[in-house]
Amino acid sequence: MFLGVDGGGTKTAFCLIDSAGTIRARALGEGAYYFADNATGGVDHVERILAQGIGAVTRTAGITPADIDHAFLGLPGYGEVPGDVAALDAAPARVLGHRRYASDNDMICGWAGSLGAVDGINVISGTGSMTYGERQGRGVRTGGWSELFSDEGSAYWIAARALNIFSRMSDGRLPEGPLAELLRRHLKLTSDLEVIDVVLNRWQGHRGEIASLTPLVVEAARAGDTEADAVLAEAGRELALLVDSARRRLGFTPDETVPVSYSGGVFRSARVLDAFAAALRRGATGYELRQPLFEPVVGAAIYAARLAGTPLGTEALAALRSGADITTAESGDGDA
Repeated sequence: MFLGVDGGGTKTAFCLIDSAGTIRARALGEGAYYFADNATGGVDHVERILAQGIGAVTRTAGITPADIDHAFLGLPGYGEVPGDVAALDAAPARVLGHRRYASDNDMICGWAGSLGAVDGINVISGTGSMTYGERQGRGVRTGGWSELFSDEGSAYWIAARALNIFSRMSDGRLPEGPLAELLRRHLKLTSDLEVIDVVLNRWQGHRGEIASLTPLVVEAARAGDTEADAVLAEAGRELALLVDSARRRLGFTPDETVPVSYSGGVFRSARVLDAFAAALRRGATGYELRQPLFEPVVGAAIYAARLAGTPLGTEALAALRSGADITTAESGDGDA
């Protein structure tokens, strides 16, 4: 039995698989982005989410945590606050009752799922954005420096630009397009200035609330809003830049064709995906863009089996693929 946990900004997914490639149980809980809001209780919040999710999957499968041979827990923010790493590493033991697990950043879930844990690069774009890639056993992360001054191409980044466009449209600094009325209706604004109250006071600038506006930007672009369309295209190009950076840092040679895949809700937008693919094609080096093999939480379970020294074989992976619903939308910090 192998447990995968894919923590995210807005939800945390749990998946239990066996060595034959059968999904034995799934569960979904609230986000595990523990330092986004100190009111959640910091690392205690992560432990509570893990206890709920692990309890749910073990009950469904009719086992106990002791029956889990190995677990991999991808946690948002892991490694970004060095002083918290020891506490994050210790929390799963109190839930599982054993130490047969590893914790790391949720970016690994997206890579392991999308590419099947082989050498290459995965880009995550959801609430936040980053890439993770591996080459010959060495892993590299690029991006993901927080929504305040980074996370280019993410749902938060797109939505923040959309709010800026809304303010300029309201002022008359830009011609009004469909985006303005979509935001007014969605936010139930009595006046355009009320958006300040909504975002800063009611939402307290919460990253997940802001990121949740991204589908409106996609809808506006489809309705002919050129400003919204330009933001989505720019998001795709920014995500391609993250891949290029990861490629250089991993040491892939110019003549190597690098496998690339993607995860996260932003890739539901065909405009973003098309712009991303086009930017990769325009580069001087070769990429092979692959559709994701598995969703990130399944990737986490596959990675757990690999860490246990008993990686799933070809037949088990084929069985898992035939029984798993593949979606780019479920991805740790890749929730849009």
